[in-house]
Amino acid sequence: MCEFHSQMGLVLGYGKFHYFLLIVCGFVSTSEEMDVISMSFILPSAQCDLQLNTETKGWMNSIIFIGMMAGAYIWGAVADSLGRKKVLIVISFMNGVCIIASSLCQNYQLFMLFRFLNGAALGGSGPVIWSYFAEFQPKKKRGSMLSFMAAFWTLGNLFVAGMAWIVIPSNIGFSTANFLFNSWRVFLLLCSVPSFIVAVLLLFLPESPKFLLVHGQANKALSIFRQIYASNTGKTEDTYPVKELLGDNHFCEDHKRKTIKCKEMGRDILQNSKMLFMPPILKYTFISVTINLTFHIGYYGLMMWFPELFSRFDEFSREHPNKDASVCDVTSYVVTSGSHSHADLCTDKIESFVFMESLITVAAAIPSNIFAVLCIDRLGRKFFLVFSTFTSGACAVGMFFVHNATENLIVSAVFSSAISCGNAALDCLITEIFPTNLRATGVAISMVAARLGGIIGNIVIAMLLDAYCPAPTFIVAGLLIGGGLLCLCLPNTTREPLS
Repeated sequence: MCEFHSQMGLVLGYGKFHYFLLIVCGFVSTSEEMDVISMSFILPSAQCDLQLNTETKGWMNSIIFIGMMAGAYIWGAVADSLGRKKVLIVISFMNGVCIIASSLCQNYQLFMLFRFLNGAALGGSGPVIWSYFAEFQPKKKRGSMLSFMAAFWTLGNLFVAGMAWIVIPSNIGFSTANFLFNSWRVFLLLCSVPSFIVAVLLLFLPESPKFLLVHGQANKALSIFRQIYASNTGKTEDTYPVKELLGDNHFCEDHKRKTIKCKEMGRDILQNSKMLFMPPILKYTFISVTINLTFHIGYYGLMMWFPELFSRFDEFSREHPNKDASVCDVTSYVVTSGSHSHADLCTDKIESFVFMESLITVAAAIPSNIFAVLCIDRLGRKFFLVFSTFTSGACAVGMFFVHNATENLIVSAVFSSAISCGNAALDCLITEIFPTNLRATGVAISMVAARLGGIIGNIVIAMLLDAYCPAPTFIVAGLLIGGGLLCLCLPNTTREPLS
């Protein structure tokens, strides 16, 4: 089957279809990252409207990951049974609706409910889109194209940071006696737009032919290959040289007479899940879960708190101009004497350059993403992941030693650049180690661990940042470096055909 797909890639060529696929799948990732990271930008502005403190801010950052953790496994398993495309369309539309609903909420509890539902929808996006995209890629281009798609996460960060810079500090919106729709709510509403756009664009893409072959639908797979061939080469479909497909020798016999029904889908889900925790796949499952957990404790644990830290530095510098202070000094001031010390002192007025600093931080990831796209197939997934985790771990430690807002911005930007590079390598590696019939489920379980990392990272930082400031950065550093080294136990998947 692997050799077959290698030869099939040569027959199909590489052209218009694959680039359109990249754009659509990339914008699915863009939409996902915008929805996840958008919460970090509204924390300083929504603290008065929703009566937030540091602890509730931590839960607000975490609730979407709790939803994603619940949704990732379910959607990934359904995608391995019903197909990638159908699931992606449903969750994209559901995601957009939940974001709109959350922007209209007037209290903390209802807001948290819709953010949870938003996360439950969003949880299926990551594991399914990566499996779907990878299954269209020839082995020689798979690493670079997966890295290219990972760069769309950075694009999502840029979109959301730029939009926050423009919208949140403004006075747009309206209010009545019982309803408030101010600028941060307008910002959230705008974040829903990409979800609806990608739901429509996905209608123009086919189901994964590799998925169809595994499920014994060779004729449908052949029809899709003909369409791809015609799109890439400009020739007619009837000139496609392959006339018949036999399907996967290992799996097609079990699936060729199967009509997918609800009870059969449930059986498939349970069987796929069971196989992930049996040798020889068990080792890959354990390592991928552990790496995703530690990596995302660091990634989301710090990245989603950068706007809050920038806002705290801004508040401190207004009251103490030209005075140096560490992150812990600034936090101590804000909690004991500043805006977090009493409800009456709460302010939702955030200076625009706080969002500009956030934009600089996420923009710093662009060069590293370009480097990953160009070199990941030459240097390998493991090199990038180890380099990323060591560098970002060093930056996490360095945050304890900064003495002013400028130094904090520099360290934050380097952290963002390094960890984004590793994110691309991790996505490639985890997508490639699982076989086709288990890929979406395997990636989904890994994503569950990633979401758990987001939850733990945000809650731990919320609990320790104010009470014992030095702890979060050193915890994050240790987990990042330890998880990065664990990837050395995985097989080399660089330029290897998908199993």
